[in-house]
Amino acid sequence: MLARSREDKVFDAVNITLLSILTLLVAYPLYFVVIASFSGPAAVNFGEVLLLPKDINFTGYSFVFKDKSLWHGYMVTIVLTLVGTAVNLALTFTGAYALTKTALPGIRVLMFLITFTMFFGGGMVPTYILVSSLHLRNTLWAMILPGAVSVYNLILVRTYYMKSIPEEIMDAARIDGCSDFKLFLRIALPLSAPIIATMALFYGVGHWNQFFAALIYISDKNLFPLQLVLRNMLLASKTAMTDMIQGGAMTGDNARYLSELMQRAEILKYAVIIVSTLPILMVYPFLQKYFMRGIMAGSLKG
Repeated sequence: MLARSREDKVFDAVNITLLSILTLLVAYPLYFVVIASFSGPAAVNFGEVLLLPKDINFTGYSFVFKDKSLWHGYMVTIVLTLVGTAVNLALTFTGAYALTKTALPGIRVLMFLITFTMFFGGGMVPTYILVSSLHLRNTLWAMILPGAVSVYNLILVRTYYMKSIPEEIMDAARIDGCSDFKLFLRIALPLSAPIIATMALFYGVGHWNQFFAALIYISDKNLFPLQLVLRNMLLASKTAMTDMIQGGAMTGDNARYLSELMQRAEILKYAVIIVSTLPILMVYPFLQKYFMRGIMAGSLKG
């Protein structure tokens, strides 16, 4: 084993130091959100929570979980994530497989048109008019179909097929009489586990965090996804504070109640973050082993 030079040791030390600092900068805010979510509201407001929780209580969680609309929002989001991700994967993988057929007439024009949409879109108003004219408003499809295929993901999967699946396997299957449909189902898909897991993670996280499309297209409270329900909780808390401030003198019981309301609103923010992100954080470790293999699809090989 070759002895390491002083320059190598200095380089390693600088690297480790910088990466450690960056890790702390990224990890501490997440850690703070966790400990603040079950610390006392007053301790959080006065900056007394730094490394360990203080005055442990679960006021924020109790306020969040006692709202029945939260559980309904969870169910809507779960259905939206499962159905939406299934639609995304079906369209993305079939489309990507078709685009690998370089002998297909007009394939270059088709790829140009698909790529063009990455840089230029119709805009919010035309999209809203289109969704409304298709009678998709106040349906889950309004949050699924407009973004059913991500062009970036489509190109990533196409690259995976072209670089990671040997053409010899396809040729051998064709000689055995496989049609393109059977090639896709029996050859391409079974060899695509890493990229399938990666795309499922990308699309699933997007649907789980669905907010803006729901805000625009959904007015039926029974179809509000989790993120919109949590937003409404925060807005309701802030509205109650504003009404009290504008309502009259802040003395006695009113002032005390307003102070409690402000503290509850502060602690509620952290509880909402944990409630909305915990399920995705629990799923991620199961997909992590596929993630790096899938995201490196099509990378240059030496």
